[in-house]
Amino acid sequence: MKKILSLVLALALVLTAVGAAVADTYKIAIPNDATNEGRALLLLQSIGAITLKEDAGITATDKDVTSSVADVEFVLAEAANVPNLLQDVDFAIINNNYALDNGLNPAVDGLAIESADSPYANVLCVKEDNKDSDLTKALIAAFTSQQVVDYIAANYADGSVVAVIENPTDGYDADVDYDALNGQSVSVAVTPVPHEPIADIAKEILAAKGITLDVIEVTDYVTPNDFVEAGDVYANFFAHIPYQENFNEENGTHIAIVAPIHVEPMAIYGGQTADLNVLIAK
Repeated sequence: MKKILSLVLALALVLTAVGAAVADTYKIAIPNDATNEGRALLLLQSIGAITLKEDAGITATDKDVTSSVADVEFVLAEAANVPNLLQDVDFAIINNNYALDNGLNPAVDGLAIESADSPYANVLCVKEDNKDSDLTKALIAAFTSQQVVDYIAANYADGSVVAVIENPTDGYDADVDYDALNGQSVSVAVTPVPHEPIADIAKEILAAKGITLDVIEVTDYVTPNDFVEAGDVYANFFAHIPYQENFNEENGTHIAIVAPIHVEPMAIYGGQTADLNVLIAK
């Protein structure tokens, strides 16, 4: 009987140790595309949770993690799906447009938030051949208008979206012949908030000059570029600069960045665990 009790006790101790080890492994969901995975890892490094190889840069992957304070496991998923994983992981690092679309505000709900002073400005893009056209100049003027700056300031005063338009226009470009553009239609592919409502402001501005802007909402990070490259839409407004540059390089596309509009700080959100200290406190 003593031997049986000893075996039971030993087994219980082993199971307890295994359970503790499992409990101390923290799952972190992050986007799986090149620049957003790197962006998420750089955010983790900035708070002291992990260390990356010195040359990792903005396209870092989980293979570039050289050390971590806690035992972490990365769960990689398409950026749009990361919010859906929040309840099943300890933490999730979510792109702001998808966070806002799922009722999460980085300034309020984020446990750690990226600085707005970052290279990740979201941009208006067109096909390379169209970057200097009057139609593109009209789009740029509308998207970089004071109306857009005012909208962002009024609706995101908490800093969850920050305008980076240096010289706001009145909505129009004095060098554009708007009479020649009267009656034309132009399309732009956008992801949801804040891109779609900003595009709606540009739509009203252009409508005053007889130009119809068709705003086409999509929910992923590939379709907008495919649309522009194929000529199915004229412009898109969804990506940040590193993502767009990397997309062109990897896919051989010819999509030009024509105007930075805003920055959406990425944040870390708590799922099954709400205390970020478990990732950074020894």
